[in-house]
Amino acid sequence: MAEITLFPQPRQLERKTGNFTINRHTRIFAEDAALGEMLAAYLRPATGFDLPAHPLDDNIAADARNAILLVRSDAVLGAEHYALNVESGRVIITASHGGGFLHGMQTLRQLLSPQILSDETVADAAWTLPCVHINDAPAFGWRGLHLDVCRHMFPLAFIKKFIDMLAFYKFNIFHWHLTEDQGWRIEIKKYPRLTEVGAQRAETVVARTWDQYDGVPHGGFYTQDEVREVVAYAAERGITVMPEIELPGHAVAALTAYPELGCVGEGYEVRRTWGIAEDIFCAGKDEVFTFLKDVLSEVLELFPSKYIHIGGDEAPKSRWEACPACQERINAEGLADEHELQSWFIRQIEAWLNERGRNLVGWDEILEGGLAPNATVMSWRGSDGGIAAANAGHDVIMTPNTYCYLDYYQSEDTDSEPWAIPAILPLKQVWQYEVVPKQITADKRHHILGGQGNIWTEYMPHADHVEYMVFPRAIAIADVLWHHPEQRDYDALVARLRRHLPALDIMGVNYRPLDD
Repeated sequence: MAEITLFPQPRQLERKTGNFTINRHTRIFAEDAALGEMLAAYLRPATGFDLPAHPLDDNIAADARNAILLVRSDAVLGAEHYALNVESGRVIITASHGGGFLHGMQTLRQLLSPQILSDETVADAAWTLPCVHINDAPAFGWRGLHLDVCRHMFPLAFIKKFIDMLAFYKFNIFHWHLTEDQGWRIEIKKYPRLTEVGAQRAETVVARTWDQYDGVPHGGFYTQDEVREVVAYAAERGITVMPEIELPGHAVAALTAYPELGCVGEGYEVRRTWGIAEDIFCAGKDEVFTFLKDVLSEVLELFPSKYIHIGGDEAPKSRWEACPACQERINAEGLADEHELQSWFIRQIEAWLNERGRNLVGWDEILEGGLAPNATVMSWRGSDGGIAAANAGHDVIMTPNTYCYLDYYQSEDTDSEPWAIPAILPLKQVWQYEVVPKQITADKRHHILGGQGNIWTEYMPHADHVEYMVFPRAIAIADVLWHHPEQRDYDALVARLRRHLPALDIMGVNYRPLDD
């Protein structure tokens, strides 16, 4: 029998004798019409079959043949848990929630020939599924991929393709990094200059010597209607979109649009270079908090996500040290220094978000000066910040740069690779990613919500470059986050990927070839 290759690997898979073949007379039955239609939409293009979706009742569930059934059952525990039974006469996906059905659909797609992923009809293909019993659920509830669209802007079509890839590999969080020094990418109606001015930079640095520029203006933003479209598209595929609105640092684009929000108050320019900027939001001006709450009010209307990411990273304190308003704030609040001022700043935003039923997420720098009481830490500078936060009783998302930063080079032979952040993260190292470090005490390990891969796009001006950096490394991250294997056989991973990569070819993904 042919080898079954699935990414991520399911928790339990039992191979049985026989096959089920989808043909033009196969019918889909589902209690939830939208889920039935989603499965039909996945299968129609390549098969060319109509595959109508019909309502499901008890009589049909008992007797249907040549059918794919989506059966809701409370016995299948967990929002993302599913069972998939392929029998010679029918296929049954059982789940208690929509997320489980969606994951079962992706597994079904991967069990078929990779040609099922074609967006054009494949003539004379046999759409045969091996008979199996799969019982499956993820190890972690947070399985994300991050994408920075600020350093380089990407079209809506690519954002949707990116979401499709997340769904295919059973990620459930799209972390959308929308504001930066180099560009503000989300429409805020109350502050139109954020996109009129802040979304455009004059040119982009093209050398690490910081003295060569391309001379080409770069910019763009997503309208609120486009954001709603992305959020809805992702939700249909079981993915939550978490926005990131940076504060107090990485704010030069906003300061260029509204200079009164900075400590200096003038002379700002949307950054043409990368790195860390000294200019950040002023912590001493009340109007800064009015502005941020206004911005976040519109963000909350667009994103139903429980979690809102506020950055909190790489915020130099030199402007605050020299700013009379910031020093007055330190004295008035009884703070020890500028690090405690940042903690105070973030707590103001956290309290405001909590009042509206949302939770704040920040990079691990939010630990400095004291962690906001309900904040979730995203540990990126290695694992130490996440270990400290979890042991202190805070929720954590583990995304250490040593395993999860997909903007790093993939080989030590950097001359043969596209330009990247000057660090190296080969596939083999990604595969060693341990989401729950051993230094976290047993009674605190539940605070590790999961993890994610991060894609910063300073050196990725085009979508095909993003894909090359992301795949296949993100597939390894998906595998780790789904079933977190205790034993990591790298050779076996590579063998599985070699069998699987034709699927990426058919989906038109520009992945990095595996090393020989």
